[in-house]
Amino acid sequence: MSGERTMRRMSQESGGRRRPERRVSGQIQREVMQLILDRKLQAGAPLPTETELMEDLGVSRNSVREALKALQALDIVDIRHGYGTYVGQASLTPLVDGLTFRTLARPDGDTAALAEILQVREVLEEGLVRRVAGTLTEAELDGLAAVVDRMEAAGKAGESVAELDRDFHELLYASLGNALVPQLLGAFWTVFLRVAGARGWTDDPTPELTIRRHRDIVTALRAHDVEGAQRAMSDHFRGIEARAAQATRGVG
Repeated sequence: MSGERTMRRMSQESGGRRRPERRVSGQIQREVMQLILDRKLQAGAPLPTETELMEDLGVSRNSVREALKALQALDIVDIRHGYGTYVGQASLTPLVDGLTFRTLARPDGDTAALAEILQVREVLEEGLVRRVAGTLTEAELDGLAAVVDRMEAAGKAGESVAELDRDFHELLYASLGNALVPQLLGAFWTVFLRVAGARGWTDDPTPELTIRRHRDIVTALRAHDVEGAQRAMSDHFRGIEARAAQATRGVG
């Protein structure tokens, strides 16, 4: 019994020592990020050297390296071995990787995690389509219609319409001038495609229906019908969710 108590005490003491170290590491990461912000360093700009960071932050070289590696995983810094460390793009890649893992960690027959992602994307796009409805120019609407025409031609030729589908949604919101919108939509899209590839799902079995739903969106937008555009987008997502539940890959 005394041996078990000793082991528990050693474990507790060891855990007590590690917790402050984790907090210090997280603090150093935040300080590096604050340094980037304070110095107004843009993506691609070089960071101070490890030695300079050690002096600026008052920490060891190992602590600096640990913090930089953690920030690299978040795409906040870019470590180029032999060249130095630079400010990263702060892309949504970590989000994509995390969502993909979260979805694939479920059993093969469990589509709940994917349904959750689709629900978030649906809410996002229904709000966005209301924002652009009534503001799109005829030229922009013609551009959307042209993408649907290309989707239709590809479908009749037996080709995949997935990339054209993606182009449609990116073009739909381009007039907002919001750089985060295509990044978020692209993140959800990439997760879906990764999951589909890992699960071995098939392509959309009803491309004609997918194309018609996209055309319905354009029709409502041409009529400056905000409610109709939102309904058409909602119908579109009902189809995506149905295909996901059937383990097919139509991601439109």
